[in-house]
Amino acid sequence: MKSAISKPAFVNCFAVGVLLYAISGVLAESGESIKINEDASAFAARLIREEHVIADGKGVWSKDRPSAEEENQFIRLHGFGEYAKWHLGIDERYGANTKRRYKFPYGDFKNVHRCGLLAARSRARQYKYSDIDDAAARLIELIRQRK
Repeated sequence: MKSAISKPAFVNCFAVGVLLYAISGVLAESGESIKINEDASAFAARLIREEHVIADGKGVWSKDRPSAEEENQFIRLHGFGEYAKWHLGIDERYGANTKRRYKFPYGDFKNVHRCGLLAARSRARQYKYSDIDDAAARLIELIRQRK
């Protein structure tokens, strides 16, 4: 009787262990797939130096962020190469000509928004993307110095 109970318990523990291992692999893979977009960081710095910046406050990014239709219109007119410049992160799991590839937006296709950088930095910290967090922090500091 004792061995009959311990066998299913062992199988259940083993199955849970395999499941946890698989989940941790997926989570690690997804975290490793998002990289800093160095071109976007340099582009944002140039825009800030050229005074194409809105030094707005924290929490207004949800209203300033381009809508899905505005993003689609920008892509139709300028292509994904230009669209990529407005995002500090690249998710390498997705193809270059997909919106899902580009993460951590920071502007409205005309200006860098301080609130967009603050939102990007907050999300990067939350998900432990230190390179994106650092890039956003440098850009925020560049805006502060510009004043």
